[in-house]
Parts: sequence; structure tokens; C-alpha cells
Amino acid sequence: MAGRRRDGRAAGDAGERARDAGEVRGRRVSGEEARAWAELVETARRTVSDGLVVGTSGNVSVRVGETVLVTPSGVPYDRLTPDDATGVDLAGRQVLGSLVPTSELPVHLAVYRTTGARAVVHTHAVHATAVSTLVDELPLIHYMAAALGGPVRVARYATYGTEELAENMLRALDGRTGCLLRNHGTVTHGATLDQAYDRTAQLEWMCRVWLTASSVPGLSPHLLTPEQVAEVGERLRGYGQRG
Repeated sequence: MAGRRRDGRAAGDAGERARDAGEVRGRRVSGEEARAWAELVETARRTVSDGLVVGTSGNVSVRVGETVLVTPSGVPYDRLTPDDATGVDLAGRQVLGSLVPTSELPVHLAVYRTTGARAVVHTHAVHATAVSTLVDELPLIHYMAAALGGPVRVARYATYGTEELAENMLRALDGRTGCLLRNHGTVTHGATLDQAYDRTAQLEWMCRVWLTASSVPGLSPHLLTPEQVAEVGERLRGYGQRG
């Protein structure tokens, strides 16, 4: 969808940055919001450079207090500046910026309203999207499914940007930190943008592994059991450095 300002001018026009730096929709961006916006833009650009989206087909958000910072609709990520900070409250009312928020705002807000997530990443990753057209649940091809809470479900198809899609996604996310959207892509969330992004990358990788293994003629990949994945989930609780 093409990104346009509420006054009808195309996003990216020089005039859209004529407003005072840091002041948007009646209040200034806080220091915490400015730092979060910079991280959000970096993450959004990474989804493109890592091949998880084409153009502006995905979206990223991060929650700061009661404000959700989110990528704007249809604006190439390499054009975003600190003055373009776009934010809404948990009811979806725009409180920061003049660029129209992503059309997938219902998906992001649904996650924040129902979980303790602080960041959400949505992509149209190739292998994950392909898998979403084939199965109702990603087969347990690798134990890293445990990092997403268990077997990854596929949400029923619904038109992008709708409450129906958000509701279908929440059912697929129940007890999980990531899911596939039928004929659409991926949604993952986390306590930080880095964590949400890493979960997206892991999900795409698992989908690629399953598709690769399944494509060998005459052979079927060995799969793990739910019990084996659950055991890994327990081990992952203590994974990494302490202190």
C-alpha cells in the first residue's frame, strides 16, 4: 500500500519534514522513544538486507510505555529519519507523527494487548510463506521450535490489515512467540527488538530446512517428538551467560 500523509501528500515529500525536529502531533518525542525509534528503523532495514522482506512488505513495532512505535505505511526504510517517528496508543489512536502507520497495525496491537511483548516483527520471508501454504503446523524438523514455545502453527488466512487476521493470529500464537500466517508470512514477538528479530530469523531458517529436506525424492525427513522439543525448551531456560 502506498504511504501517504493525512494531508494527501506522498510520503517522502520534502515538506513533510518541515515540522520542528522532535515535535510531532502536539508533543515531543521522549529520549527513550527516540532511542527506540532508531533501533526500530535499524531492525526494519535489517529485514530488507537479510532478505526477509521485499521493499516495505513487512513491518516492525516496539512498545515504550503506553506508546507503540511502528513503521509507517509504504515508506522505504532507508528514507526514515528521526523526525519520522510514528506512534499510536494501545487503542490505535495516533499520538506521534504525521505518517500513516502500517496497515498491519491491528496485528501489532493485538499482540501488545494480550501478551507482555515489547516488540513485534512481521515479515513476508520466502520459505516461511511457502510453508504457510502447505501445512497447518510446521513439522518438528529442528529442536529450535522450542525457542518459539513449541510446534509453530499456521494462522487461518484473512485479508491483511483486518481484525479477522489479528484474531486468527492470536489463536495461532497461543502459548507461542511466533506463528505463520497462511499465504502471507510470519509474526514473532519478544521482550526486545533483537529477540523478536532473532525469532523471525530462526523461524525462516526452520522453514527452509524443512522445505529442503522434504524436497529429496524418495525420502522423508525424520521429525522430533513434542516431548523432545519440550525437553529442549527446559534446557533453553538456562541457556547463555549469567550475570
